[in-house]
Amino acid sequence: MSILRYLAAPLAPLYGAVVRARNRSFDAHPERAARVAPPVISVGNLSAGGTGKTPLTLFLAKELEAAGWTNAVLSRGYGGRRPVDPMSVEPDSNPRQTGDEPLLMAQALGPHRVVVGRQRHAAALRALSQRPDLRCLLLDDGFQHRALHRDLDLLVLDGVRTWGDGRMLPMGDLREPQESARRAHALVVTRAARVQDRDRIEAWWSRHGSGGPIFWVDFTLGALRRWETGEIAPLPLPDQGPAFAWCGLGHPEAFYADLLLAGQPWCGSQSFPDHRGPTPAELQRMQVRARSEAAGWLVCTEKDAVKLGPEHARCLGLPLYVAEQKVVNGDALRDWILARLSEHQRPACN
Repeated sequence: MSILRYLAAPLAPLYGAVVRARNRSFDAHPERAARVAPPVISVGNLSAGGTGKTPLTLFLAKELEAAGWTNAVLSRGYGGRRPVDPMSVEPDSNPRQTGDEPLLMAQALGPHRVVVGRQRHAAALRALSQRPDLRCLLLDDGFQHRALHRDLDLLVLDGVRTWGDGRMLPMGDLREPQESARRAHALVVTRAARVQDRDRIEAWWSRHGSGGPIFWVDFTLGALRRWETGEIAPLPLPDQGPAFAWCGLGHPEAFYADLLLAGQPWCGSQSFPDHRGPTPAELQRMQVRARSEAAGWLVCTEKDAVKLGPEHARCLGLPLYVAEQKVVNGDALRDWILARLSEHQRPACN
């Protein structure tokens, strides 16, 4: 346990009491949750840190759009300091205003597809004002944001880390008690190929969940993109030697493991706090370290790459590649959502 968590440990019972009281209030008064005309699909989790919500949200946004369900993503925009709120996120937006994950999604989805806002209902209204034809909305990291009614609640669970030690913040990683899983309509287990005991997860869901289906999905690193030029290269990168890997994620070890699973060796790594990238000076020092460890190039995640700018390019002396991530085995989840959307179909908001 870190020193900060140790010092904050006495606050854990108070935090748990506040969370439970808030949930009881929403359970007793569902009318407190604001509604919008299109169906809302929430993608969230119980624990702090990365479970794969962003690539999963991107996958669903693309797949639903392709199936005719025009949609927009609503995000909190964590880490962004913006002049207006809510704010539309476009592919050329400033990550310091929008946050890194919303900008990554906007670059992948295109214009008028992502809105950030502290109040998701206001963000939903902004999205609908831009595109009145939207047929559904995706609520990114929305499991705890109960002020906006959702028609489908997807609970994402990292198949490797699962629910951790079962303790709530600040002692553990849980944002809510495990029994809150009963609100979810389905459980989505990520990094499923690395799950060693599926029976254990199924038993947990039977005890704490709603009885809805379980979907097992994976992430894979499919290709590398040269950050400076946009050139696409295969993974593993041939004839370039080992990489120096870096990232700013909630759980960086997942990225380093994914590189190895993709066959890409790395001989050194550096992790930054979640949502934070290197300064130009830190990037320079990282390159010195990479050369000292015989690495010929750098590799980071897509989420990290959006935080880099011209000042980073000027001090870049080693090739930098971005590992592109995609969801596999997500077809069953997509089809289930499409079936549920058809059952709860509503007219578009005009």
